[in-house]
Amino acid sequence: MLQAQIFIDKNDLQEDRPLYEYIMQFLLLHQIKGATAYKGMMGFGANQQMKRPDLIFSFDDPPIMITFIDDAAKVLDVLKQLRVTYKGGFIITHEVDSFEA
Repeated sequence: MLQAQIFIDKNDLQEDRPLYEYIMQFLLLHQIKGATAYKGMMGFGANQQMKRPDLIFSFDDPPIMITFIDDAAKVLDVLKQLRVTYKGGFIITHEVDSFEA
C-alpha cells in the first residue's frame, strides 16, 4: 500500500471551485480506497512564512493536507493524472502497512 499526502492552502482554487473539493472528487472518481482532507491550525511551506489562520485579524489561508491510500501502482497513476490538471502544491508518498480485519 502507498499513502500520498498533498499539501495546499484552503483558498486555492481549481477553476471556480475549492481545490480541496476538486482533489477529493478526483480521488472519488478514480475509486481510491480512502481519502481524508485535514484543515491545519498552523503551518509553513517553502517560503518559510508561518501561517496562523486562527489569530485575530489574520488573513492567512489555513493549510490543508489531503491524504489517500491505495495500491502503490494506483496511487502513482492517480497522482500522474492529477498533475495533468493541477501543477501546484507539495506531494509526498510513502509505503504503509494495512491492518485490515
